[in-house]
Amino acid sequence: MSENGHENGGGTATLTKADFQSDQETRWCPGCGDYAILNSVQTVMPELGVPPEKTVFISGIGCAGRFVYYMDTYGMHGIHGRAPALATGIATAREDLSVWVVSGDGDSLSIGGNHLIHALRRNVPIKILLFNNQIYGLTKGQYSPTSETGKVTKSTPFGSEDHPFNPLALALGADASFVARTIDVEKQHVRDTLRAAAEHPGAAFVEIYQNCNVFNDGAFDAVRGKAGAHNQIRLEHGQPIRFGADLEKGVVPSRGGGLEVVDVAEAGERGLVVHDATVADPSHATALARLTERPDGPTPIGVFRDVKRAVYGSERQGKLEEAHAAASLADVDELLRDGDTWVV
Repeated sequence: MSENGHENGGGTATLTKADFQSDQETRWCPGCGDYAILNSVQTVMPELGVPPEKTVFISGIGCAGRFVYYMDTYGMHGIHGRAPALATGIATAREDLSVWVVSGDGDSLSIGGNHLIHALRRNVPIKILLFNNQIYGLTKGQYSPTSETGKVTKSTPFGSEDHPFNPLALALGADASFVARTIDVEKQHVRDTLRAAAEHPGAAFVEIYQNCNVFNDGAFDAVRGKAGAHNQIRLEHGQPIRFGADLEKGVVPSRGGGLEVVDVAEAGERGLVVHDATVADPSHATALARLTERPDGPTPIGVFRDVKRAVYGSERQGKLEEAHAAASLADVDELLRDGDTWVV
């Protein structure tokens, strides 16, 4: 039993939020969305039933990188963009651990983009939390891979000419088996999304809209909190996609093959798209991810895709055990000399 946990009636330890809180002073800019995300993560972790000593958090460079210091679990603050690579090694070597990656839009989508897509492609059993504030916060406000075109920053005084990444579309393009989006201040929604990601057997990618109140304040106001609730399209598996204060808006197929927002009163209820996160073809999830390219209007949140496919390394252990059982000491010399050998 941990120091902060307590025993239930069966004599086993019951985990609490305190079990996942380190003794380090939490230090982000006052008002940063990271505080809300940290609180949600520490609240939901005990519910997963995995003790701190079986949990690992890996981070890269950026404001999100401080996350590992505030979790009372195993963890590592890696170098820029390499968190998915480090997490892949840990998850491959230790199948008994719950491995999480905490990263920012700059860390994951710039220098770390290659590591990210291959971790998702391979379906490595890690959970990747992408804090997207559409700016480089730690280095004081340069534009990032998710900053909108025309964004004026210290590094783009005449406005960014770059076309931004759509993180969810990128993840789906890498054939990620679990893709979701949530918003920092939507506490219950964050927790529900994290719980779903944790229960997924393979790689899980969760984009979290996170406000940077110093260098990009208000980037998500259109969908964030009470003021933006009318623009939140909350995806529920098996349910027609509707939203708005009175569910007056809905999502239907568009003529171009994608999806579009309509007034339910005009379009009718029968034509509404029913959300299916488990469909193997990623087209549905991709269309939802591209329903809006910027969070300045109706924006889907929730689980976009949750499908089953082979988890990286799942067959390896069985093959190793079979090989070990079939081997004998007499086979070692033959094994060493088998195949391509050279005499020098």
